Amino acid sequence: MSLRTRAALFLGLAAAVACYYEWSTSLWNASAWLDVAWISFVLFPAVFGFVYLSLPLRRWRGALPAGLALGLVTWGLQSAGLGAVANFGKLAGATLVGFWFLRLFETLGLVVFVACLVPWIDAYSVWRGPTQNIVSHHRGVFENVSFALPTPGEHTAARLGPPDLLFFALYLAAADRFRLRVFWTWLALTLSFGATLAIAYGTDTGGLPALPGLSIAFLVVNVDRLWPVFRRGWAVVRSQF
Repeated sequence: MSLRTRAALFLGLAAAVACYYEWSTSLWNASAWLDVAWISFVLFPAVFGFVYLSLPLRRWRGALPAGLALGLVTWGLQSAGLGAVANFGKLAGATLVGFWFLRLFETLGLVVFVACLVPWIDAYSVWRGPTQNIVSHHRGVFENVSFALPTPGEHTAARLGPPDLLFFALYLAAADRFRLRVFWTWLALTLSFGATLAIAYGTDTGGLPALPGLSIAFLVVNVDRLWPVFRRGWAVVRSQF
């Protein structure tokens, strides 16, 4: 896909998403399961379409300072009451940091190692660790740092934490760098968020860790191409950045 095509799609998608965020509370008010389906199959793909279209930026050397700067800008926007704009500043900042973070991984094996490790850390954090403490006792802090996906016709939203956004960008960039299935990886990662949301609602759980599903999606959709890593060790499969 050419850069011009990516830019045109990005602008069109931005216009559509901006309209939804602006008028979401005035839209239909459906059942909870229909809301889950809408967020899973429409809103998640639309929002994370921005990450897919931004993939060429993974080679940008200024990704880290730009991502950190966006974090400061987002804090300012949040303080100024511009929550919707700040929301996408969080996504952009986490995406750029995730793209930069991939530079620390010399081999695909290291990415696979992290994909096998972080779900356990995330699960502990959500159920017993700092994330659980923040969500339970400092709800306002969580809402300020998380990314919101508003429910149509309501003043509620599904939320993703900064690590969820960062690792989405990291896994997708890894698929691009190591010549895995880029589009199918993006689709699997996106649908994993929907699956986590559906399980959380179906089990009446206040919140579930999203990184286990995200990591499983990355591994499963590329399992045949990742098999040499499991057979010969973490150091295999290098690439030029």
